[in-house]
Amino acid sequence: MLTITQALHDQIVAHSRADHPDEACGVVAGPAGTGRPERFIPMLNAARSPTFYEFDSGDLLKLYREMDDRDEEPVVIYHSHTATEAYPSRTDVTYANEPGAHYVLVSTADTDGAGSFQFRSYRIVDGEITEEDVQVVEAY
Repeated sequence: MLTITQALHDQIVAHSRADHPDEACGVVAGPAGTGRPERFIPMLNAARSPTFYEFDSGDLLKLYREMDDRDEEPVVIYHSHTATEAYPSRTDVTYANEPGAHYVLVSTADTDGAGSFQFRSYRIVDGEITEEDVQVVEAY
């Protein structure tokens, strides 16, 4: 299960809505070994596409160095889908290379009649997708 604060949840959703119609992407880092998302890091979608996201390789290298210096790891890796449900595409699965991370997808399309967005979390390990519950809390 992903446990995330309301503030982080809201920041991810706001970033997804702000970048619409392009896909948004980013990371929430946390202290290494804790599995606790703490530091919101919105990234630029280098692809600037409504159907695909790509982290800029230079930005990603800088981020990983920074997380290493701070003894952090990527706890959540998120991106948005602008016209489809919040479910990993084949491309998303191919690029999922952090087996310990929660992969959060936010759909900015009303694909299920439940509103203007979905917020769902997955574990993606060796190409296998497992959806997990999301618990939103006020604080840890």
